[in-house]
Amino acid sequence: PSVRSTLKPCVSACSSFLLVCLIAITLEIFFFSPISSPNLLELPPASSSSFWPTNNHLQRVVKLGEGLIKYPEDISVDSEGILYTVTRDGWIKRLHKNGSIEDWKMLNSNTSFGITTTKEGGLIVCDIEKGLLKVTEDGVTVLASHVNGSKIRLADDVIEGSDGSLYFSVASTKFGLHNWYLDLLEAKPYGKLLKYDPLLNETSILLEDLAFANGVALSRDEDYLVVCETWKFRCLKHWLKGETKGKTEIFIDNLPGGPDNINLAPDGSFWIALLQFIHTSKAAKYLVARSQKLIMLVNGVSKKATVINVDSDGKVLKKFDDHTGKVMSCVTSALEFEDHLYLGSLNTNFIGKLPLTV
Repeated sequence: PSVRSTLKPCVSACSSFLLVCLIAITLEIFFFSPISSPNLLELPPASSSSFWPTNNHLQRVVKLGEGLIKYPEDISVDSEGILYTVTRDGWIKRLHKNGSIEDWKMLNSNTSFGITTTKEGGLIVCDIEKGLLKVTEDGVTVLASHVNGSKIRLADDVIEGSDGSLYFSVASTKFGLHNWYLDLLEAKPYGKLLKYDPLLNETSILLEDLAFANGVALSRDEDYLVVCETWKFRCLKHWLKGETKGKTEIFIDNLPGGPDNINLAPDGSFWIALLQFIHTSKAAKYLVARSQKLIMLVNGVSKKATVINVDSDGKVLKKFDDHTGKVMSCVTSALEFEDHLYLGSLNTNFIGKLPLTV
């Protein structure tokens, strides 16, 4: 037989095998994917904050506790000026005014993120697996682990009102910490804004269908609160008092990044940390969903740092960045205290301290 006649069956068999493999891979990626019908996630049209020039001001930070603080996602301060942060090794760290760092409380958890100090003393912590926690010198108490009979998953950030009420976000009701990136890829509104009433010991839902509900902050007069929707590049204003009580409107949108944590500044403005997430191909989303390593390769969240300061009407006043991530990257929280900005990050082993006055 000729060489051509001998090779023909082999080529045909190989082609059939490759076709079967391609079909199997396609079925695995698209039909057995952990995400369903993902939405496109595109950077919104340019906003006023987009036109602020790159300044790399965040490269001027002083590194507090370098090497002793592992990925400080959020920061809070008490009435005595002591800074608190929760780290990925399970510790709540206290940074005293004299520069010393104290291992205050061990939570035995690497899933604690958003925190706030309380007027009575102690700390409120959002733990992704346990829910809403109260931490004092006496120990740790679970305040809220369920709402309407459902377990609270991915509790993210929290703020206390003057009456002791706690407002906190749930980033996603579908995905958890170890597959949070699937929420990013699916980009659907699975988030909630909750309220814990300490007098009734009850948790209720204020807002639903939020696109990865993240940072939460109260206005200076506590007439409204602001909640960040990371995947929609915007923050919402929810009214708590007055004729508009119970209504929700856009506080600021078309941000040049996904808003993470938000904190009230002493002058009534707000500091917002921005993250970079852009994924516009549905096919790529299905492929990336198969591996967390792939998403870390294609998103820019760890490559730069940006924080903005906005007034009570959502107008951008300042913008600081580290455009290359040389010193600060993946900034998740910005807290103003005594003319300095304290920066948390899931990418550093220190807290950044930036002077706001020259």
